Amino acid sequence: MSKRFRVAIVGGGTGGLCLAQALHRAGVEVSVYERGRLRTDRLQGYRVHINPHGAQALHECLPAELWQAFEATCGTSGNSFGFVTEQLQDLLLVEDELTSGAERDPVTAHHSVSRITLHQVLSAGLDGVLHLGKEFERYERADDGSVTLYFADGTTATADVLVGADGANSRVRGQYLPHAERIDTGIRAIAGKYPLTEETRRRLPTRLVTGPNNVIPPAGCGMFVAPHELDADHAPTADGIGGNDETATEDAVLFDNTGSYVMWAYAANGDRFRHDEAELSTMDGEGLRDLVGRLVNGWHPSLRRLIAESPARSVSLLPIRTSVPVPQWETTTITLLGDAIHSMTPFRGIGANTALRDAQLLASNLIAAARGDTDLLTGIRDYETQMIDYGFAAVRTSLRSAEQAVSANRAGRSAFKAALRLFSVIPPLKRKVFSELGNK
Repeated sequence: MSKRFRVAIVGGGTGGLCLAQALHRAGVEVSVYERGRLRTDRLQGYRVHINPHGAQALHECLPAELWQAFEATCGTSGNSFGFVTEQLQDLLLVEDELTSGAERDPVTAHHSVSRITLHQVLSAGLDGVLHLGKEFERYERADDGSVTLYFADGTTATADVLVGADGANSRVRGQYLPHAERIDTGIRAIAGKYPLTEETRRRLPTRLVTGPNNVIPPAGCGMFVAPHELDADHAPTADGIGGNDETATEDAVLFDNTGSYVMWAYAANGDRFRHDEAELSTMDGEGLRDLVGRLVNGWHPSLRRLIAESPARSVSLLPIRTSVPVPQWETTTITLLGDAIHSMTPFRGIGANTALRDAQLLASNLIAAARGDTDLLTGIRDYETQMIDYGFAAVRTSLRSAEQAVSANRAGRSAFKAALRLFSVIPPLKRKVFSELGNK
């Protein structure tokens, strides 16, 4: 490296750790400051969809052995994506070959991975780089351009570049871009996990355990169902990357990442739940599960079974919020990544992938600056210009999908179902419309 500088990353989530892996691998001095002390401090125990953007970023940023660990611990369920009614009547099946290619190159394919396992893979090999128990409070910029970070435990750290990767409630963003808002969409989702064993698998129709499905009822709500099935020969183990550790005992259902399961999420506008926000937010897993059970009364028995037989401790309430796009700001040696700047709804499954894309691009530009190939501020400016464009495009796309998923417009919902049936019988049209499903 011809130009030495120090990079401080606040937040040890998906994007921040991916960035750290790439910089550390390239010899750039980097430190990650994460407020959590345990895995259960910040992680939900559900699957995450990695699309080709995310896979390419991981492949570029991770050392070969960690990319192989990622591949080995991904779910083995197919990625053929189904659209079905609440009675499990088929509307459309988008085959895996259409979205991942006939050869299914892992670098350009879709993957299902435990969010916990992904975090463990991204954390591996960062001894001395990843600092836990560091709750960021504020920063100060010195006349020489350096940035001093202040933590709740009274310690400080100094760097030349500060990257806020501290999630949707980012304190870095709050100080740096106080006008960048995040709003409540009014949508609420309730999610759970149905453990898959030989016995429970037999209780469900094949479609629910072989690939993701978007359940489309008449109007007013929606449901997403996706299996995460592990190969017994490559499943995470307690002794290897991705396995349980002692913190999993806090919640052996939600935070177990060694078993197969079907993840489900029911979403609707808050008023559909007929509970005020305070009451809904205080419900435990059993209460939330029973509430969804009542709301899907009359749906196909297999969908009702999926909900009713999910362990109560695997069920969580997920308020749906989104960032408000902001115009590009003046570039400095402070920047933002992932949910810290473009937090989005989960309805397109692209939030984590966009954060990984950020990490890949920012890492490339910072490494180029460290090599003397470009000026540091020019590299950050280029990153921000591109990131703001594709990041907020993803925010808008995700919000539109969320609003469509819970729309109360019955005529619009019926027209959408009719369109899906049309795509099903005209393969070239299906290919044109759905070849980028899950990518953007």
